[in-house]
Amino acid sequence: MSSTNPATDEIPTVAERRRLLTRIGDSLSDPVLRALVTSTSVSRIGRGVFLAVTVLFFTQIVGLSGAQAAAVLAVASGCGVVASFLGGWLADRWSARRLTFSFELIGGLLLAAYAFAGDFVSALILASLSGFFDSLGHSSRSAIIARGFAPERRVHARAVLRTVTNLSIAVGGGIGAIALALGTGESYRLVIVGAGLLCAFGSLPLLRLTAAVDAAPRAKAAPVRTATGSIDTDAAAAAAAERTDWNRRSPWRDPRYLLLSLLSAIFGMQFGVAELGVPLWITESTEAPEVLVSLLLIVNTTLVVLFQVRASRGTHDLRVAGRVTMIAGWLMVAACIVYALAAGLPAWAAIAILIVATIAHTFAEILSQAGAWGLSFELADPVRAGAYQGVFGMGFSLGALASPLVVNATAITFGFAGWVMLSAIFLAAAAGIWLIARRAAAQSATGPATEPARG
Repeated sequence: MSSTNPATDEIPTVAERRRLLTRIGDSLSDPVLRALVTSTSVSRIGRGVFLAVTVLFFTQIVGLSGAQAAAVLAVASGCGVVASFLGGWLADRWSARRLTFSFELIGGLLLAAYAFAGDFVSALILASLSGFFDSLGHSSRSAIIARGFAPERRVHARAVLRTVTNLSIAVGGGIGAIALALGTGESYRLVIVGAGLLCAFGSLPLLRLTAAVDAAPRAKAAPVRTATGSIDTDAAAAAAAERTDWNRRSPWRDPRYLLLSLLSAIFGMQFGVAELGVPLWITESTEAPEVLVSLLLIVNTTLVVLFQVRASRGTHDLRVAGRVTMIAGWLMVAACIVYALAAGLPAWAAIAILIVATIAHTFAEILSQAGAWGLSFELADPVRAGAYQGVFGMGFSLGALASPLVVNATAITFGFAGWVMLSAIFLAAAAGIWLIARRAAAQSATGPATEPARG
């Protein structure tokens, strides 16, 4: 990274922004990244619309309570927990590109079906199915990134995709603001259907990916029986060795990676703060207008577009990845405290305070994602790339499962004290990730490269 803390950098000049776009444009000479960027740019516009309106659609149009909306999001995330590992597991065995296309197509159509939710049960069913297929697609897409780029280019590819994602989400958030401003059931349902169809349409460019991003075929041992029916002991031994090696490389036998995934899941609850906590906090505890939800989403995505590629430089280095994660932890502490201060203030002051908190929160997101990408790739066994990315994605799904319940039980229920509790949780998770990265870097510096530690 060129800066220890990008949160303190000045806003890029026009020339710097042009250089950013030039770097992204140069990256698109890679056919794999070009297909992924094209897919992402379309589908994430739909996702941006969806993020801007979902919680308020549930609470103000469908008529769910805040607790019911939190339960819907939590159950959807719970379905994604198993799907996250399953998507990576499948991507180690079959065509990752075809799987990703299928999962994302179905997921988009399910998002469109949200418009027809009329009560708690229907919302719960649709959210569960949508969360399941979204997590399947995310894990198989991560396997594509792990295999489709050289180690030093994987984090860069992730950063480019993250930048494109947030630029598209900003556009989608602006479209979602139309429904928020009109406030009618028809406007909400119309933009939700359009958002889902865009997500489905965005899966089509994935068909242009080549077989190079699919799972490398496992070595096939010779038949264990000869033409005469006798057992070929050498072939049998080779087959047994292959199965043993395959199982030995499982991420479930790698305690360090499992701990990294767990701590990343805890820090990943910061997305739940943005998705559920902030909208409910604005509507229930501050004088700020509801349309501010969409404005804050645009602020978030704009900053990610400007800074994500820059902040991700060098995070394939374990020490750098750990350091930026620790900085993210302190920024999240600041964001939580500032969010809490918006309660009870006049509308103009609450708006200003919430924007400041969102800026701190966004830089925490940027740095934590950069660190997570680097560590999730560098500490994984490349032979089981899909399974490792599936486990890491499963961790984030667990965090998404817990976040609505945790945010509702802390910040929304206890106000300022609850926000302080959240800040302590984020700081502890960041410190744990920093320690893992520091020890892994020390081990790699004192000896030859080894396989991931296993129990």
